[in-house]
Amino acid sequence: MSERSQITYMQLRIVRLATRKWNLSIGEVGRIFGEYRVFEYIRDCFGIFHVEGDEAIWEDIIPYLKNKGCRYA
Repeated sequence: MSERSQITYMQLRIVRLATRKWNLSIGEVGRIFGEYRVFEYIRDCFGIFHVEGDEAIWEDIIPYLKNKGCRYA
């Protein structure tokens, strides 16, 4: 699998995780992730994230969102 495919797969896994954590639809999470540039953040941090589990990635994303002023974080 190419790195680009791996990044996309990771982004989708984290979206699914967020839907469960926040009890929101995939569309709502996608809008939030787009607004706060979480997709880009995951892509930019992929070098570190690819050796971590989804929960560890999530624990890194929450402070990122808090710093951006996201009310869901």
